[in-house]
Amino acid sequence: MSYSPRTILMSTDTATARSEGRVGKLALGALGIVFGDIGTSPLYAVQECFAHGLPPEPANIIGVVSLIFWGLTVVVSVKYCLLVMRAENHGEGGVFSLLALALRAARRDVAGEKTRETPVVQGPRQTELWHIMLVGMFGAALFFGDGMITPAISVLSAVEGLHVAAPELGGLVMPAAIVILVTLFLLQRFGSQRIGGSFGPLMVGWFSCLALLGLRSIVQAPAILEALNPAHAIAFIVTHGWFSFVILGAVLLAFTGGEALYADMGHFGLKSIRVAWYGLVMPALALNYFGQGALLLAKPSALVNPFYLMVPRFLLLPMVVLASAATVIASQAVISGTFSVVRQAMQMDYLPRFSVVHTSALEQGQVYLPKVNLFLCVSVVMLVLVFRSSGALAGAYGFSVAGAMFVDTLLASYVARHVWRWNAALAVLIFLPFVIFDLVFFVTAGAKIPDGGWLPLGVAIIVMTVFVTWRQGRSLVHEISLRHHQRLESFVAAIGAEWPRRSPGTSVYLAPSVGAVPVALTRSLARYQVLRENVVILRIAKEDVPRIEEAHRASIHFVGKGFWQMVLHYGFMEQPEVVGAFRAHMARFPQVDLDRLTFFVGRSIFVEGPHAFWPHWRKKLFLWLSNSVEEEFDYSRMPSESLVQIGSQVEV
Repeated sequence: MSYSPRTILMSTDTATARSEGRVGKLALGALGIVFGDIGTSPLYAVQECFAHGLPPEPANIIGVVSLIFWGLTVVVSVKYCLLVMRAENHGEGGVFSLLALALRAARRDVAGEKTRETPVVQGPRQTELWHIMLVGMFGAALFFGDGMITPAISVLSAVEGLHVAAPELGGLVMPAAIVILVTLFLLQRFGSQRIGGSFGPLMVGWFSCLALLGLRSIVQAPAILEALNPAHAIAFIVTHGWFSFVILGAVLLAFTGGEALYADMGHFGLKSIRVAWYGLVMPALALNYFGQGALLLAKPSALVNPFYLMVPRFLLLPMVVLASAATVIASQAVISGTFSVVRQAMQMDYLPRFSVVHTSALEQGQVYLPKVNLFLCVSVVMLVLVFRSSGALAGAYGFSVAGAMFVDTLLASYVARHVWRWNAALAVLIFLPFVIFDLVFFVTAGAKIPDGGWLPLGVAIIVMTVFVTWRQGRSLVHEISLRHHQRLESFVAAIGAEWPRRSPGTSVYLAPSVGAVPVALTRSLARYQVLRENVVILRIAKEDVPRIEEAHRASIHFVGKGFWQMVLHYGFMEQPEVVGAFRAHMARFPQVDLDRLTFFVGRSIFVEGPHAFWPHWRKKLFLWLSNSVEEEFDYSRMPSESLVQIGSQVEV
């Protein structure tokens, strides 16, 4: 006997969201979230290029602008928007999406078929798989450093315009930056769609101002258009030799945000991001960088702050306000991307579970993580207090961005070869230039480690340690659970007429998967030697649609001897209401006693055991993380008199 819905219908909201009519709206939202980081780089990138003693001579100015323009073209317009962003994992982007695709392909090559990611991989290719995992985890760990630094440097660089507009207000820079940042983090709970919808029109104004200011300046010194010729970028590098590596580290600041752009893909979708980038963002950025170069050609003394000195005097204060708002949005791009990366890390079992709040029915990737938000807020405010200026943070900034983008390129090349099935010659032809390009920027950024690059490197090492420790520990736990694994069919077959004794009523055991016997059931049976007349193994399944129609909520199957399997399906926007849904759908089976109903929830408590971790403190770290995991579902809404939690110790 069984009852199951024929299909789970996607809600009309999601279908509409992915239709052509939504692209414009999502593109506007993407402008308010995704492009804030890269869109505010003109505030400091050109100035930083000349901050290391490079004289503002015409050849140098044209060379730097050419490097910035072609860097944007190669890294963002071609590599990310055309190539890397094709590598989506169920609509999600970011380094963990690339890692998931790469691992899936590697395991398929080993086993000859697609396998799930959780088990420990055995065999001669295990080393290759671990190398892929380590590269991906390192890229993700660097992105966490980027998520801390970007809000601090972006907001500080904008508020520092007060020095130019009104020097007597210089003392307000740090307090104003902290107030702006704290306010931004307080807004995160409303979700990126609402924030993006509010910020989108403002960013249209920002990019329009960038373009108009650049055009105004270019008209006054059109010789800067020579920078369109990439030969000037190459000549700059050849002329300055090793010193050009220092400048390249500053040029990198112009396309920070490329990784965040990819990580935010799950929030707005690929098409809307491409429309916004090619239609408005890239042209506006190019015009503004050329405009700053034109200003320096005409007036080299403007090197003090070429962005704000392009602005007419009477518009300086309004521009500082607009720039401050834009840098808040720049911070939003990386914050949203960090939420996405953390969520993917949890899904792939590289991090323990944190509370995840879905904030939009349009895109499953729009999430808010309260604990991560609090951690970022505290970290960013501390960075502002410690470094105190955007210039001091510039050295720390480039390293994390360059490393994350280099990892993206390595993983994307692997995906192209093994997932997209490009032949080896084509993969090398397309990706080798990107690998060399990113490697050059990563090496130049590495030179900044003594000047602040140690910060993202230190953060990356800490995060990487957590990733590897959690992954190793979960692999051990999986091995332990396999040794005690028992299939429901064999468990039911062993039950006879005499044993165990059956008592009236219905027990419901919540299980993480279908077909397995929950640990809570085996523990309670071993202790009490009694089973209820009806036993239901219940799984709560979160689907990748916003909502599930009630008619398709439950799948029910009768196993035999009073045992049932039931799956309750919920969309990612829904809060599971377990008791009511269970009663409503089991009511069709009169033999199931719903008056005497008890729900059993298993909880594993991890304790120190014989398994080896090296060094030993990593075992302590894993135990602390394991015992701090948040429940996947909130059981507090279930009546306490019918809920029993059964704990079991697991030695690790």
